[in-house]
Amino acid sequence: MLSDSPIAAIIPVSDMNRAKQFYSETLGLPLTKDAPEDTRYECGGTTIGLYETPYGGKADHTLASWKVADLDAEMTTLRSKGVTFEDYDLPDLKTVDGVAEAGTMRGAWFKDSEGNILCVMEEKGQS
Repeated sequence: MLSDSPIAAIIPVSDMNRAKQFYSETLGLPLTKDAPEDTRYECGGTTIGLYETPYGGKADHTLASWKVADLDAEMTTLRSKGVTFEDYDLPDLKTVDGVAEAGTMRGAWFKDSEGNILCVMEEKGQS
């Protein structure tokens, strides 16, 4: 059953070497497989896979999101590594200093080295 199976985010990148440097060094993810057609990173028991394509970074939506216990601390760490958080002022999403709040959720979005949109989010009262 799919409900019992692990899931992986598969992210398109236009420059594999640049992307591997970002995911390994900037995000601090451990590289678990490094083959021309299969590059993987471990993330809390799940996987992010990268594949090289000229279409990397073209999506205008979030491709992966991490649930974190302390959004502010995570943002501080990422900012110290050069990550810039996006600011949005949309009818249903507005950020203040990179953070959007809705109900019990707080989230912040940033782009990887290829322009893919990634998110870190915290659910208040949960970890």
